[in-house]
Amino acid sequence: MVRSFNRVLAEWARSDGLTWAFVCKALLTAFLALWLAYRLELPQPGTVLVTVFIVMQPQSGQVLAKSFYRIIGTLLGLSVMVLLIALFNQERVLFMLCLALWIGLCTAGAARYRDFRGYACVLAGYTAVMIGLPATRHPDDAFMLALWRVLEIGLGILCTGLVSGLVLPQSSRVDLRNTLQGRFRDFAAFACEGLRGGLDSVRFDAANARFAAAAVSLENLRNATAFEDPQMRMRSGRLARLNNEFMVLSTRFHGLHQLLRRLSVGQGGGVLEALQPCLAEVARLLAPLRDRLSSEAEASELAARLEACKQELMPLIRAGRAQLAVQQPSEAQGLDYDTAAELLYRFADDLHNYAQTHASLLDDRHQREQWKESFRPRANPVAAAIAGLRSGLLILVLSLFWMATAWPSGGTFAMTIGMVSALASSSSNPRRLSLQLALGASAGACLGVLMTFRVLPHLDGFALLCCALAPVVALGAWLLARPRSAGAGLGLLVWFGMHSVPANQTLFDPHRLLNEYLASVLSMALATVAAAVLLPPNRPWLWRRLERDLRLCVVRAVSGRLKGLVSGFESGTRDLLNQAYLYSAGRPDVQRQLLRWMFLVQEVGHAVIELRLEQARLPALSCYAESMPWRQAIRAMGRALVRLFILPSEANRQRALLAVEQAIDSVRGTAEPCAPQFETSPLRRLQSYLHFIRSSLLDPQNPLPRQVADSPRQGVAHAP
Repeated sequence: MVRSFNRVLAEWARSDGLTWAFVCKALLTAFLALWLAYRLELPQPGTVLVTVFIVMQPQSGQVLAKSFYRIIGTLLGLSVMVLLIALFNQERVLFMLCLALWIGLCTAGAARYRDFRGYACVLAGYTAVMIGLPATRHPDDAFMLALWRVLEIGLGILCTGLVSGLVLPQSSRVDLRNTLQGRFRDFAAFACEGLRGGLDSVRFDAANARFAAAAVSLENLRNATAFEDPQMRMRSGRLARLNNEFMVLSTRFHGLHQLLRRLSVGQGGGVLEALQPCLAEVARLLAPLRDRLSSEAEASELAARLEACKQELMPLIRAGRAQLAVQQPSEAQGLDYDTAAELLYRFADDLHNYAQTHASLLDDRHQREQWKESFRPRANPVAAAIAGLRSGLLILVLSLFWMATAWPSGGTFAMTIGMVSALASSSSNPRRLSLQLALGASAGACLGVLMTFRVLPHLDGFALLCCALAPVVALGAWLLARPRSAGAGLGLLVWFGMHSVPANQTLFDPHRLLNEYLASVLSMALATVAAAVLLPPNRPWLWRRLERDLRLCVVRAVSGRLKGLVSGFESGTRDLLNQAYLYSAGRPDVQRQLLRWMFLVQEVGHAVIELRLEQARLPALSCYAESMPWRQAIRAMGRALVRLFILPSEANRQRALLAVEQAIDSVRGTAEPCAPQFETSPLRRLQSYLHFIRSSLLDPQNPLPRQVADSPRQGVAHAP
């Protein structure tokens, strides 16, 4: 009985218990910050509470990261506003025009980065609004108003960081380790099943989309953990490297699986039969990892087993080639076997590298920390510019309305649109987030009016004030802790804190309060309508642009600098796919088409990068000289691929296929006396990658347009 109760209690603590711990910490933080604001006689204690609610996160690492970038954004917004007030304090129209431009730039930056740097852009935008608009009515006091706002924001950040780090801290470090280990466990099960031929297309697509999203979220989690834990900060380079190696690993397996799939539906039965012992050897190694989380110590053991596996794979590959030779295979079947064997061996090598990096996390310092590349997120510049233009136009129009009508709460009207636009700019669905904020603010308005005129006049002392505010703060924090209702919780807490928390000199003015809430709710409603009408991101125009950005990743693989090319390609393609998946939620047909492009881009782009890296490692011998015909043929193929992925068409696909075939013939016809062993031949490896590119372009499941039936060359009918 006791054991069952303890098990149920532990399960509750890992689920709903975390939510209620977050609610308790939110209450403690809010009341501590509010008490200090009253004791220090700050003019707007509500600003302190707003800062607490915006920065508050379940994990302490996220709190510290957001606090750091909030300070940066606040100081940047303060500097810009002081400059604008000094230049245009007598010209409100010019001031509002410059403010709208600044908000547009900050919103575009938030849409561009979508991580903690984007959060700094958000803060730089709406801090400028919070400081600048009240200062337009009292330009002589602008500097002191700005200074008070910075002090209030700083106090909110300090209280949130202290409570989050000292009271029931929830470490990002544990979450990061569990995420790493869980992701590799899922990948081991995924790869093991794929090597045994048990993956259908639906599960394959879903797993690839999930791994792409995990790569993006893990990078943000790594950045948050670096703020929280000095030990993880010492391992930050290895964690970034581990994420990159996992992306390379999943891309390699994707290419291998796609080739095996093409062989299984064509005439590649003999190739698969000869390759089966090699596939079974790697699957056997991955099988025990499917059902448990692997620690760093177990990763070290895995690295040792993989080292032995690589030694065993080579004889198996030779034996399979000899078995296939007995069947007198066609030229294309021999190329299929060599390409699949090369991909499998490189997959085992990538697994080995990943396991070594994971095992290195046991040590505080390790040579694998010396890794200079980084995750490079990608965003469509047109989408970011449209988000900035939308926000700038909204605040400009509302500001002109304020100046034309002299509405006493017009400043709040314009300020709210700036805050909502900035907060929604990094969301995949700005309309939904704006609507949630509006609903939360409406609920906060009802509770605020009730609190201000029915409860607060009967209270005396800070303790009773906390008792009165506790239900509202707890409700908002509970909503904020749940991902589906986080926007409503944020809207309730922020706008309740702005308008209903009493200042040091409390003023019970019904007309002012109703005007303030009316201005906020109307402004949010306009922001929601604008996000739904003015080129919303979840529409075909953005899907087409993200698809084009995916295709251009192949162009960069062909022509970009080799330094940082692998990490840039891997992170860029996954970030673009993750964005596209979020923006096209509810449209499985669009997501399926985007996945098809993602698969083709990864197959061709990764093979092109491998071709370039292989050529860069060639020794200075005459058969590898830049002037050799096979080098020229590969460059011609690169130009044909660039043309194809910039402008997909049947004519360009046929032109690219012809260029690939010519490159294969040229490489095959080049004598290589310096590489007597088959496995050590660089030109043989180049031929395998070229053949893989060709099979990808011939795959009937790729999204390239087709107008006529393919006419593959003699002997390759099995590679459809």
